Amino acid sequence: MDYREALTKVIEEKREKLISVSDRIWEYAETGFVEFQSAELLCKTLEEEGFAVEKGVGDIETAFIGSYGTGNPVIAVLGEFDALSGLSQAGGETSYNPLEAGGNGHGCGHNLLGTGALAAAIAIRHHLEENNLEGTVRYYGCPGEEIGSGKTFMVRAGLFDDVDFAVCWHPWSRHAVWSMSSLACYEVSYRFKGRSAHAADSPHLGRSALDAVELMNVGVNYLREHVIPEARIHYAITNTGGYSPNVVQEKADVLYFVRAPRVAQAEEIYQRVCDIARGAALMTGTEVEIDFASAASDILPNNTLEEVMYNNFVSLGVPQYDEKDLEFAKAIRTTLSEADKRKDLQANKQLAGKDMADIIDPFIPSNGVMPGTSDVGDVSWVVPTVQALVGCEPIGTPLHTWQVVSTGKTSVAHKGMLHAGKVMAATAIEVLHNPHLLEKAKAELIEQRNGEEYVCPIPPEIKKYKIQTT
Repeated sequence: MDYREALTKVIEEKREKLISVSDRIWEYAETGFVEFQSAELLCKTLEEEGFAVEKGVGDIETAFIGSYGTGNPVIAVLGEFDALSGLSQAGGETSYNPLEAGGNGHGCGHNLLGTGALAAAIAIRHHLEENNLEGTVRYYGCPGEEIGSGKTFMVRAGLFDDVDFAVCWHPWSRHAVWSMSSLACYEVSYRFKGRSAHAADSPHLGRSALDAVELMNVGVNYLREHVIPEARIHYAITNTGGYSPNVVQEKADVLYFVRAPRVAQAEEIYQRVCDIARGAALMTGTEVEIDFASAASDILPNNTLEEVMYNNFVSLGVPQYDEKDLEFAKAIRTTLSEADKRKDLQANKQLAGKDMADIIDPFIPSNGVMPGTSDVGDVSWVVPTVQALVGCEPIGTPLHTWQVVSTGKTSVAHKGMLHAGKVMAATAIEVLHNPHLLEKAKAELIEQRNGEEYVCPIPPEIKKYKIQTT
């Protein structure tokens, strides 16, 4: 029995337990930094599987590390478990059906992500123990990926300083090894304060904070023409100042994400957005407080580890879906737009006419920049990091949708989740047994940084994330 077969055997033996963990996290549907039940369940499961667990690491209540083994290499397996607000949806259904109006839902599959990583960590632990090997496996419980950049705070706290390499994954609608950069991101709140007044009797005495927010948004809309095309700027008004039109709104807040390929570019755009906010305050006679919440760096791909992961992925194959899985996938795809359906076909034309991905995308090293953000980026700047994408949704299904929430509690998603655990574990074990691969991966990271040292994009005065939404 080779190492891949042995790792697969361990994960299959734990199948029902792992599925139960994933489904319970799906049910909890807790958003960033308040994932108390999800974190506790994962910690309890790690302890049951022989890991020593340290809770509240990095001064974050829902961050934790489960460790097993001694010595080097130190292998980090990254797990996430936060949900998204406003995406409540019944599981396993092929039409929109919220469980709770305005409730939360796992629209990015992090119930699967955290549990698939758990599967990998358990399998690696068994390999270390059964073969009496030196080495340490750590499960990093990373909160607040969707909002708040939990990993960035954890990196800044030094929790990855002695790690040799990291493995992770993300649920997807295709099977692939990630080899792209991403956009760095700043998350900032702008809080305007004016003066309330009766909007009919004495509007001249009022100073509208909501007007300031609207003027700021208009100003940023004009800015979009004058930043690099790869940049992204988007916002949500988090406080409109109330629901009474006959009261001049004294307070109003807007939350911005500013994204660009590198941190320095995001910083430059952020400063320009701040100038617009100050201008909006000046125009409306209000005051503005700029509240920097969090940030994340761009991802540095590591081709050395990616090639190892790709070869193991090919050897393990892809999840096997049965007729019931494919019927569900076909029904979900009827709810997608034609543009959604075409998206995956543009990346892999061999998926045409299919409802679930049944092949692995060809490996293309350092394949461009994803126009999104992940706090995996900060880990990748300090530790060689590799990430798998494993099909857990029907082809074309966009993330952050009710369709992902619905699929996340089905056998389609469970099969992808468990397979991701096998791919990550196999990758880690091959590197463990071949020290030259690790040395090559570390040398590549130094080359990728091109003389630039990692600097945490979160200012030192920001001690922890201020929860924006629950």
